[in-house]
Amino acid sequence: MNHPCANSRGLLSQILNRCLLVCMILIKESAIAATPAGNETDLQALLDFKSRIVEDPFKIMSSWNDSIHHCSWIGITCNISNGRIMDLSLEQLRLGGPLTPFIGNLTFLNRLNLLNNSFHGEFPHEVGRLLYLQHLNFSYNNFGGSIPSNLSHCIKLKVLAAGANNLTGTIPTWIGNLSSLSRISFGLNNFIGSIPHEIGLLSSLTYLVLYGNYLSGSVPSSIYNKSSLYYFSFTQNHLHGNLPADVGITLPNIQVFAGAVNNLTGSVPASLLNASKLEILDFSLNGLTGALPKNLGVLNRLTRLSFEHNRLGTGKTDDVSFLDSLVNCTVLQVLRLGVNNFGGVLPKAIANFSSQMHTFALNSNGIHGNIPVGIGNLANLALIGLEGNRLTGSLPDALGRLKNLRELYLNVNKFSGRIPSSLGNLSVLIKLFLEENNFEGSIPSTLGNCQNLLVLSLYSNKLSGTIPAEVIGLSKLAIYLDVSHNALSGTLPAEVSKLHNLGELVLSENNFSGVIPSSLGSCISLEKLHLEGNSFDGNIPQTLKNLRGLLDIDLSRNNLSGKIPEFLGEFTELKHLNLSYNNFEGEIPKNGIFKNATSLSLYGNSKLCGGVPELNFPACTVRKASLARRILALKVAIPIACALVLLLILSCFLKLLPIVKRSKKKTPTSTTERDLELKISYSEITKCTDGFSQDNLIGSGSFGSVYKGTLSGDESSVAVKVLNLQQRGASKSFIDECQVLRSIRHRNLLKIITAISGVDHQGNDFKALVFEYMPNGSLEDWLHPISNFHFQNKTLTFTERLNIAIDVACALEYLHHFCETPIVHCDIKPSNVLLDNDMVAHVGDFGLATFLFEESSKLSTRPVMSASLRGSIGYIPPEYGMGGKPSILGDIYSYGILLLEIFTGKRPTDEAFEGSTGIQQFVAMALPNNVKDIADPSLVSEQDFEGESEQFECETKAIRRNNEIKAMAKGLIEDCFVSLMQIGMSCSANPPSERMPITVVINKLHTIKNIYTDKA
Repeated sequence: MNHPCANSRGLLSQILNRCLLVCMILIKESAIAATPAGNETDLQALLDFKSRIVEDPFKIMSSWNDSIHHCSWIGITCNISNGRIMDLSLEQLRLGGPLTPFIGNLTFLNRLNLLNNSFHGEFPHEVGRLLYLQHLNFSYNNFGGSIPSNLSHCIKLKVLAAGANNLTGTIPTWIGNLSSLSRISFGLNNFIGSIPHEIGLLSSLTYLVLYGNYLSGSVPSSIYNKSSLYYFSFTQNHLHGNLPADVGITLPNIQVFAGAVNNLTGSVPASLLNASKLEILDFSLNGLTGALPKNLGVLNRLTRLSFEHNRLGTGKTDDVSFLDSLVNCTVLQVLRLGVNNFGGVLPKAIANFSSQMHTFALNSNGIHGNIPVGIGNLANLALIGLEGNRLTGSLPDALGRLKNLRELYLNVNKFSGRIPSSLGNLSVLIKLFLEENNFEGSIPSTLGNCQNLLVLSLYSNKLSGTIPAEVIGLSKLAIYLDVSHNALSGTLPAEVSKLHNLGELVLSENNFSGVIPSSLGSCISLEKLHLEGNSFDGNIPQTLKNLRGLLDIDLSRNNLSGKIPEFLGEFTELKHLNLSYNNFEGEIPKNGIFKNATSLSLYGNSKLCGGVPELNFPACTVRKASLARRILALKVAIPIACALVLLLILSCFLKLLPIVKRSKKKTPTSTTERDLELKISYSEITKCTDGFSQDNLIGSGSFGSVYKGTLSGDESSVAVKVLNLQQRGASKSFIDECQVLRSIRHRNLLKIITAISGVDHQGNDFKALVFEYMPNGSLEDWLHPISNFHFQNKTLTFTERLNIAIDVACALEYLHHFCETPIVHCDIKPSNVLLDNDMVAHVGDFGLATFLFEESSKLSTRPVMSASLRGSIGYIPPEYGMGGKPSILGDIYSYGILLLEIFTGKRPTDEAFEGSTGIQQFVAMALPNNVKDIADPSLVSEQDFEGESEQFECETKAIRRNNEIKAMAKGLIEDCFVSLMQIGMSCSANPPSERMPITVVINKLHTIKNIYTDKA
């Protein structure tokens, strides 16, 4: 029972608390009122801050008004005792504009937090006046320039966060003097140089983030010895060196240790097992060698373990014995060990891995044996990546228990047996890759239950039977469906009509028969349709005219008949059409793609006639009786038709006469820049590129930078070329590029979407071009990947190089011969050759291009481009250096150098070329008998392929690679290589008159490709 006075005490307590609250409010208000002079400086600084804001979607600045005291404004906290501002926190409010230098007048400020906004310009050095400042965070903005040196005066700083900006220069050594610093975050900027060893002298340092910069050298030993560190990330830089052998002892408190995407070498220290607090250990994409410590499981707090893309392992059986110990890591979520040299089998202990694991990737190693049945216990797995190994046996039905699985990669192994029907239980699966195995039997109809599948890849197996209607009717399939190179038969189900989101349908090299269903015309998103190597018969359905987005059609080697539909020539996006070896008859259309013999294949159709002369088909003949009847009909019809035409012309003339008179009064107002639609504003393009974030920077050139962007409307990816208008000639380059791009369109030219010409938020001129995004980067990235970590483990095959060479040549042929006015590109080089998702090459960057005007034409009075040197060193033809004007033959010279570079892997400016020796002399000395000595080392070599090479059986696309192995064994690549080098030498001959015409180049390249394809 409560004491009688208990209720009275409670009431008294409430009264006292309320009195205390009222007193505090009165004290604060009296302090504010009592210090008007001190507040005036702060107020003026805030008003200037407000005046510079140009983006304020949440209308924060409108609340900064004189209706309330500034100490009550959003984001402002004042000191009760003196009324001065002590905290300015405006994080995540999407404010934009430059930061006022008067921020330095808030002399009592101890916290400035501008995290995740859109502030830009240089960070004001006046912040160095804030001697009480302890917490400074301006991460995730667009600040440029270097870190202000005046910050060295802020000796009370504990937190310095400047990540995700555009900061440049080096990390200053004076940071080591800020003895109170405990947290430093410099990630995602453009810092260069080395990491100052002074950072390691900060006695209170616990958190250090340097990832996403361009730092070089090695990590100072002073940092590795900083025992107070619990978070250290230097991922994605250019750092080298080894991890110290005792790093797990000198960093006993480390929880996050990440150095991925660098150039680290050496072994993984066993001492890491002493760092018992480790939660994240990520050193993927380096050059680490040796073994992983066998008892890794003692690190039982691990949530992420990643060493993918290194050189770990020996290929022996005990390489993955450490996996057994990971059963102790009960909170492990991510295990990524792919693209190494691990051998051995997957242990049964997998069944006891963490129930929280959602990513399990051991792809591209030498793992053999079966997949343990116990993998079905890992109920939260979202991704399994085991592709590119030597796994055998059948797939366990237990995979069907993984109800959260979204991505399953088992391709390029040696699996056999049937595809388990239990995979149909994976209702959230979006990607299923089973290609390049030995699966047999039929495709399970239960896969039709995987209603969220975006991609299904089953090619190169031994599958038979029909393709289930349930599978061909998966309506969400959007990327591709590929069942090629199997033994499937029967007709193509009408349910194919449900694939209205599908981009690629590949059914080639099977035994399908019957007619092509008219319902295929409902697949309106198709860009690639491959049905070659089957037994389809009948006509091409008229409903296919709806598939106007098709880029690639291959119906060759079937039993199709009838006339070739005219509508195929109306597909403006169509780049490749192969109708070879069928039974087509009649006249070949002459519209669209049928005009371009290099993009068209009609071999093996003996009943066809006509077409463009380059196709070499016989002319179509007309029967005499039929011809006589037509002549008689024409004799009667022509006079009548003439009379009707004259009447029609007279009528139209009378009606149009007033309009013509009015139109003569108008003067054209369009400009070169406006010939391209200017639909995207500066604000939209800023948003689309995340404020021109360094994360989205694709590359830089002489006249500007290129960023990846995502359009808000359809979320499509684009490349945005922003001109640096401070650079001399940039504006002219923009106008020239607009003028060229408005008049060209070709499958091998970079497609422009729009142009932007206006002002930015500071009123400065702003010009940009928006192009179609090329996801596979530039040819430069592939040939010379040292400077781009994304491509360090990727190489181009011989076939890919040959296709790229053909693509670039086709682009030049179009510019030189098929434009209304011939165009000279003037800057053919690898960085201007972009590769799309299918590795099709697109020539870009027309900032130096020029039109050629015939002397005898009406345009001969217009000025021709001056003889100033245009192009890039190493690719410029010698005659340009002697005052010669840009010419078609100049482009051919650059192309010749490019061709030599594609196959030798050497730049024309390679430091190995000294004196009078250049890439042409380098090649000439090796022709024709020593071409192996000059071939790009990343190309397959003959000795690598003696017998069966197990190494490449582990790689993705192994079967296609093996085709090149066979070609190499026959000496075929060597013969083709000699021919290619001879073309390159001819194109880059010194006298322009001796250079091979581009049309001849294309014919020779196609001949080489055909020889290689037929004999490989």
